[in-house]
Amino acid sequence: MIVRYEVCVVYAGQWLAVNLSAASPSVPEDPANMNALERRASASLSSIFALRMLGLFLVLPVFALEARKYPGGDDPAMIGLAMGIYGLTQGILQIPFGIASDKFGRKPVIILGLLVFAIGSVWAGCADSLQSLLVGRALQGAGAVSAAVTAMLADLTRDVVRTKAMALVGASISLMFALSLVLSPWLAGWIGLSGLFFLTAVLALGGMAVVRWTVPDEPYNLGPSDRSGLAEVVRDSGLMRLNFGVFILHAVQLAMWVAIPAMLVQAGLDKLDHWQIYLPAVVASFVVMGAVFAMERRGFLRAAFLAAVAMIAVVQLALLWVASITPSLHALAALLFLFFCGFNALEATMPSLTSRVAPQASRGAAMGLYNTLQSLGFFAGGWLGGLGAKLYGTQGIFVSCTLLMVLWLVVAWPMVVPQPKNA
Repeated sequence: MIVRYEVCVVYAGQWLAVNLSAASPSVPEDPANMNALERRASASLSSIFALRMLGLFLVLPVFALEARKYPGGDDPAMIGLAMGIYGLTQGILQIPFGIASDKFGRKPVIILGLLVFAIGSVWAGCADSLQSLLVGRALQGAGAVSAAVTAMLADLTRDVVRTKAMALVGASISLMFALSLVLSPWLAGWIGLSGLFFLTAVLALGGMAVVRWTVPDEPYNLGPSDRSGLAEVVRDSGLMRLNFGVFILHAVQLAMWVAIPAMLVQAGLDKLDHWQIYLPAVVASFVVMGAVFAMERRGFLRAAFLAAVAMIAVVQLALLWVASITPSLHALAALLFLFFCGFNALEATMPSLTSRVAPQASRGAAMGLYNTLQSLGFFAGGWLGGLGAKLYGTQGIFVSCTLLMVLWLVVAWPMVVPQPKNA
């Protein structure tokens, strides 16, 4: 009797649940929209990039001038080394930090990297000579957390929304770059170069607080048998094609900026007012990102990717023509807008694709290699830009950049975009 009663209760409960769900059907959530966890992860991890990059960008516009005031500052080669050694140490350590995040977890590695970055900033702020400043800059670069941060963002987002998440990171970096062009001269006049380094340390500590209390916890822990290494990443042709691309992209970016400031001055814009061109170009280019997301939803991510590469190649060719005549401010503004459209689209899609192509257990290693090639691209771009300007003038820079972008387009053409997983 008791059993028969319990069976009746179970069937009654099932009937009630079915009829209630039929009476008030729930509207299915669009899988292309971020859920609450993904929004929180994207915002918090983007803020870590923003805080760290703002500190770096604030220093760069005034570093070469302010460093001359230090003992030993009469050596241009040493000033250049002190400025660039950050990228060297960062490039060397991206892979170890990425692999460590696969083994020990993302959060501990990110906090450690930000702590090293903060220590390097304090060291540079306390420096009383150019040699000491160089050590501080090297320590700043040793806090190479980009791979671990992007790997964690990939861990916390689905494939279908990851490009949006990476676009938020790219947007935060671009905005910090534009903001630093406005704030840096004013802050340097108020607190000096050492004060900028101390401010950078405070921003790094703020990033550590965000990691500790705002970033969601990692969704899984890899066991020893699940860990993979760098060898699997290097053997993957899809990943290496993306690594080649990020190297070219940032080499071209830095090389063209060897010539762009002088062209703006030649067009009649004072160097203190260059932000009036950069900031609108960067902000307006974000509007185009909506088209990239729409193409991705419709399965045309490969087409959007290749179109962005081709757009930057065309921009370099147009800059070659502009450099052969008296530059027009309107023409330069339009070309920089198109450049940032292509650049921001690639900055969003490339790390997203890298995280999707990479095996989950090797994601940190894959992002480490990706960020290493990015840093080496900066180094190569500076060298290429300086060498091209010295041997062939401004036009030599844009000939080289055009050829590099065309080469990338050829290498990227066979790319295959993996099908997004909704898990």
